[in-house]
Order: sequence, then C-alpha cells, then structure tokens
Amino acid sequence: MGAIIWFIGSLVLAGLELAVGEFTLLMLAGAALATAGVSLIGVPVWVEFATFAASAFTLLFFLRPALKRRLHKPAALDTSVRALVGKNAVVLEDVTGAGGQIRLDGSIWSARSMDPAHSFTEGEHVNVISIDGATAVVWKEH
Repeated sequence: MGAIIWFIGSLVLAGLELAVGEFTLLMLAGAALATAGVSLIGVPVWVEFATFAASAFTLLFFLRPALKRRLHKPAALDTSVRALVGKNAVVLEDVTGAGGQIRLDGSIWSARSMDPAHSFTEGEHVNVISIDGATAVVWKEH
C-alpha cells in the first residue's frame, strides 16, 4: 500500500512541476518514485522516509543545479552585423537609393534607401532593414 501512495505522490509532484518549472518539485517527485521502489520490497516506514530524505537531498543539491545550468544557458552575445537589423538610426547625410550616412549604434555607417525613389533628409530617424556588405539598407521608422 505504501508504494502506491509514494507513486501517486510522485505523479502529483511531477504534475505540479509543469506549472512551476524550477525543477524543485521534479526532484521531489524523483525522490518519491525512488521511495516507491524501495517500499515494494517491504521495508519499515522509517526506512521509506529515510530513503525519501536521502533521495531528495541528493537530487536537489546535485542533479538540480546541473540541470539548471544545462537548460538555462544565457543567450550568446550577438556581435555580428545581423544584430544591427531592426535598430533605429539617425540620418547624418541625406540618404538616397545611391547612398548617404547614418549614425547606427554609436558608429557612422554608409547607408542607402530600400526604395531607390525615396530619400531621407538629415535628422530623420530610420530603421535598418538589412546590412549589405558595409552598407545599411534603411527605411522609415515605424
């Protein structure tokens, strides 16, 4: 009977982990599952509780930190030109379909309008649509 109670407790804790997502309840569910396994061989109740405590301690302090490090890696810093796409810029020198200059992310860039028939005057704010070599292709700020 004790194994069934530990198994049900394990399922409940694992289900609650879906709502929380911090691995704490999942580690406790693992400890309850291990205790259900030990309970099947007919050990006394105090051994079941000792098994749960030892399993929970081991999982919480050794497995959980390793899982968190593995699954919650910080995003890598993107320093490529792709990181500039979508940023706002200020027109320094009139930008036409043929060329011009903008201040983008603290630097001065060559730029051209996405639509060759449209131009931007000095002081206007534009968005970077793409980077073509060393030239930013820009369009109106949204």
